[in-house]
Amino acid sequence: MRLIYHRLNFAGVLCVVFAGAASAQTASTGSGQAYPSRLVRIIVPFVPGGPTDIQGRWAAQQLSNALGQNFIVENRGGGGGVPGTEAVVRAAPDGYTLLAGNPGPLTVSPSVNARMPYDTLRDLAPIFLIARTASCLCVHPSVPAKGVKEFIALAKAQPGKINYGSPGVGTVGHFATELFATQAGIRMNHVPYKGAAQYTIDLIAGHIEIAIIQFAGCAPLLQQNKLRAIGATSEKRTPLLPQLPTIAEQGISGFVSYNWNGVLAPAKTPREVITRVHDVLAKQMSTQEVRDLFVGQGHEVGGLGPEDYASFIRNEIEKWARVAKAAGIQKQ
Repeated sequence: MRLIYHRLNFAGVLCVVFAGAASAQTASTGSGQAYPSRLVRIIVPFVPGGPTDIQGRWAAQQLSNALGQNFIVENRGGGGGVPGTEAVVRAAPDGYTLLAGNPGPLTVSPSVNARMPYDTLRDLAPIFLIARTASCLCVHPSVPAKGVKEFIALAKAQPGKINYGSPGVGTVGHFATELFATQAGIRMNHVPYKGAAQYTIDLIAGHIEIAIIQFAGCAPLLQQNKLRAIGATSEKRTPLLPQLPTIAEQGISGFVSYNWNGVLAPAKTPREVITRVHDVLAKQMSTQEVRDLFVGQGHEVGGLGPEDYASFIRNEIEKWARVAKAAGIQKQ
């Protein structure tokens, strides 16, 4: 439970620091009412305590403070984030249901799910990319490997017997680990969970041997020797853990994987509503205090607006489709 407290505490710090945000310029919906005139839901398609939940709560607090109306987070975990995302797609496009977006259900699942209930590019309107985050490849301390090469040798000696956790089938954690396994020439057993907090707890307990965990979540656990990091998924070493070499540095050439979080709305949401939500979040993210706080937690500040965020998502979909093909992951 310490991990969940740490993460929610970080979200609380973000909320308190900017409790005095200024009100944004008035916007109106097609009915002529000022937006927002009632409570707004931000659906997080994962259980509480994970990175998407934390950044979704940060966005909700900034919008509540600035717009003078309650923005609440509603967690709908399970199914790799697809059911929660579908709930937003099917909501009225009036700005009163928003999505805390994550690459799993938006850009990865289309490569593994032949019956996707939505089309990311057609059915959602990107608003603001909050942050991009690399992760650590972490093992339980009982695993003797100290680095990537040692782990690969260990996995090759017992094919299919090492268990790894992910937030679910079709998530970045799933694809990134499978990409690692494919490039390393090893075979592991996938154990899907409903969110990052759950598989991190099981990794600490030794129920699984390895998992990819974002820097903010694993840093305190590494310091307490509850986990051991054997490689970073980033392009370069992170300032948060400068002593940790990247996976690419250790012989898996070209391996890079980032998670990211942002805010989206159902397609056809009025442009003035999208602009208003974007402007509030962009204003807060532009402050040095917020940027330093995010970077200090291992995130790379996003800051992309609607058009650039849409292009980013399109490129991500194409990237993960290539990964699925290379890793031999078939649509089900």
